[in-house]
Amino acid sequence: MNMSVTITASDVNKLRTITGAGMMDCKKALVESNGDFENAIDILRKKGQKVAANRSDRDAKEGRIVALTNGQFGIVIALNSETDFVAINEDFKNTTDAFAKIALEKAPADHATLLSLQYEGMTIGEKVIEMVGRIGEKIELAKYEQLSASSVISYNHPGNKLACIVGFNKVVSDELGRNVAMQVAAMAPVAVDKDDVDTTMLERELDIAREQVRAEGKPEDMIEKIAQGKINKFYKESTLLNQEFIKDNKKTIRQYLQDSDKELTVTGFKRIILG
Repeated sequence: MNMSVTITASDVNKLRTITGAGMMDCKKALVESNGDFENAIDILRKKGQKVAANRSDRDAKEGRIVALTNGQFGIVIALNSETDFVAINEDFKNTTDAFAKIALEKAPADHATLLSLQYEGMTIGEKVIEMVGRIGEKIELAKYEQLSASSVISYNHPGNKLACIVGFNKVVSDELGRNVAMQVAAMAPVAVDKDDVDTTMLERELDIAREQVRAEGKPEDMIEKIAQGKINKFYKESTLLNQEFIKDNKKTIRQYLQDSDKELTVTGFKRIILG
């Protein structure tokens, strides 16, 4: 190593501006790299990787969730942190929003592909590691969902702790789309309609219903019929099109849609909430 290289305060500040890392960390990285900025950045990233590994057992249940759409394609991402103090920081907010815009523009097929996309001279995955090293908390791009449809509406709940996207088979008005997206956000349906409920989930609900009926002392030959009745209640409470509309409980979401257009329906939705 050439010990004649002088690391100036300007050099340290420049590296700090590029990476966001602390002053002392930047100075140490520049000394170790003999003033080579690219190498110093790699050293800081490696430090981030080490910190990420050391913090892998920590819970990152705070953060920021962002949903975006361009009309026919929508995304939802969750960038998680350990504390709300970090999540409300402007830099954290801006980074999350930037990741979301990249996801919307590039339409990655899955979470791993999103992490491999470029962001300011590094991948998104590398940026997350750099954030861990700089902030000192467990940071993770925890979730990524996408949806394509004839019309996709996004909804970000105030505070960005919850967001969703909803797909429709036809173009819808902003008001109708927002109302249905708010329904998804508020009522957390498990599926669009009865036939879309996961078979494993349905069997679990049936088993629970049967045991409840038995515990009530009903005759064995009545158990299945009564359990099916409980499943119908589950469908009404937990599938979007059969839920009562939160703004008018005299109609279901299906009826609300058909009031606008008899052929209008929801093709899918994605919902992410912190915690």
